[in-house]
Amino acid sequence: MKSRRITQDKVVYFINYILLTLLLIVVLYPIIYIISCSVSSGNALMTGKVKLFPVGFTLDSYKTVLKYKSIWTGFKNSLTYTVCGALISIILTLFAAYPLSREDFRGRKIVTGLFLFTMMFSGGLIPTFMLVKNLKMINTMWAVILPGAVSAYNVIVARTFFNQTIPKELLEASKMDGCSDFKFFSMIVIPLSKPIIAVLSLWVTVSLWNSYFNPMIYINSVDKYPLQLVLRKIILMSQVDLSSANVDPTMVAAKNRNLSEMLKYGTIIISSLPLMIAYPFVQKYFVKGVMIGSVKG
Repeated sequence: MKSRRITQDKVVYFINYILLTLLLIVVLYPIIYIISCSVSSGNALMTGKVKLFPVGFTLDSYKTVLKYKSIWTGFKNSLTYTVCGALISIILTLFAAYPLSREDFRGRKIVTGLFLFTMMFSGGLIPTFMLVKNLKMINTMWAVILPGAVSAYNVIVARTFFNQTIPKELLEASKMDGCSDFKFFSMIVIPLSKPIIAVLSLWVTVSLWNSYFNPMIYINSVDKYPLQLVLRKIILMSQVDLSSANVDPTMVAAKNRNLSEMLKYGTIIISSLPLMIAYPFVQKYFVKGVMIGSVKG
């Protein structure tokens, strides 16, 4: 009986390894392909010769990216929107979630119900645009940051984390020592909430960094475009002004189309690097924070 169970376990493990290997291939192939395209020649890209590995190795795409002014302007704007937006979002989310985790907060069930209601129903695009316009936030960074600053889902996850992590006895002991609610929140709750803060920061940062729809609607000035709008313009509309990149005019005339194709992949890599660099630093908190805050009851 025991040997039979061991055999069944081996079969299950074998099937799991096969499935995980296939999943790894599915995930890795697009990444390897984009990296290979970013270091391949424009002619190889235009003729479709790149399948997995680079063809005609060159760093011209990265050289052009480094000289392309619009990309650096978009990078700076995205960094500003992401940092400011993440700080505002985390602060508001924690200030909303902690009171909802306290049993002595009157009306917390009603407020929680209102948060849950917004997860299922919203005003829609046109009313939201009218609200942003009436608040005179059109063509400002606040139009990108404030409309989505508080996510009901993030509030519920953070509230669940506080419920399961911050013991009532700790609050009672702090009150006996004369600790106020705000001091307890800032001096005790926040230091104990690093896992959920790291998880929420990652979620919000990824969302803001990859956001292009709200900026596309609310931002009119090209000099305020985030990196994703610049990238969208390059990839979907093929509008690349290489004159701003200080590229040799003869090369622009001869290889404009090839450079534009190469620039697409180089820009994708450049735009993905910040999140890829930041993820390892918050990964150790990620699993713990998600598992603790995943039950929304």
